[in-house]
Amino acid sequence: QAQFVESGGGLVQPGGSLTLTCTASGFNFPNYVITWYRQSHGRERERVAQITAGGSTNFATSVKDRFTISRDNAKNAIFLQMNNVQPEDTARYYCGSHTLNSWGQGTQVTVSS
Repeated sequence: QAQFVESGGGLVQPGGSLTLTCTASGFNFPNYVITWYRQSHGRERERVAQITAGGSTNFATSVKDRFTISRDNAKNAIFLQMNNVQPEDTARYYCGSHTLNSWGQGTQVTVSS
């Protein structure tokens, strides 16, 4: 059974950086597209970033040029590097797979001075 665990969230000041980690298990990780979503109170879930099995990436317009996504197949891990974070980046961030219909519990990111 596929499982995802997010980590690395916390409180960060505007303009700061944070790296989120998504650790997966229970499936053949290198073969799957992995997606990061975020959701904050009162707002719709937003797809933040995605990385394919081959390493191609795409990003929401709101985070493009500030966030990067990478994967380490040897560690079954996906990393979301968040730079120049802003208060509107405050949300709970989730990772998972649409194909497997499996998602983690999320990690909270709060951007505040």
